[in-house]
Amino acid sequence: MSYVADPTLQTNFLYAELDKLTAKLAQKDHQLTTLREHIQWLEEQLRLSRYKRFASSSEKQSPDQVTLFDEAEQLQDETSEQESDTTATTVMAHQRKSRKPRIPEDWPREQIIHDLAEADKVCPHDGTYLVHIGDEIHEQLDIIPAQIKAIAHVRRKYSCPCCEKYIVTATKPKQPIEKSIATPNGSIWIPRGLYQ
Repeated sequence: MSYVADPTLQTNFLYAELDKLTAKLAQKDHQLTTLREHIQWLEEQLRLSRYKRFASSSEKQSPDQVTLFDEAEQLQDETSEQESDTTATTVMAHQRKSRKPRIPEDWPREQIIHDLAEADKVCPHDGTYLVHIGDEIHEQLDIIPAQIKAIAHVRRKYSCPCCEKYIVTATKPKQPIEKSIATPNGSIWIPRGLYQ
């Protein structure tokens, strides 16, 4: 900035400088706002991209696919319906919400009962023979090529009728994938089916 002797000229010069700096500041503010909006847009695109890539997705099962291999069972059901003339009454029961996927009720089932040894059916407190009080049922899917069935593992539970303090449940066999509904045979077919 140069020195000007006339105070009026100096004031005008300062006002002109002030106007230039104000315009420059307004331009920088506009540039900053534009950049912030662009950063927000980029962050939203990144968030959306991550969601699409890593979020869980659901695979829906077609209702027609369930009946793909049961033509023989349908024929058998038709003949059994013609033969039976009795009517059955069903009573609705209260059920808790299950966190695991449900296996359709019309699929064939096989029960494997896991019971305690006779020596374990005695109360350690008073030596009384234990009474069967219920079962814990864990269902798994067993996939046989072109055939699917549900296997119910029934674990017997016993309690002492005298003291009612001692409750014991039969152990279940070890599973290759814990808390899975697939049997060892079924878990083999899952990856194999992906690459066929």
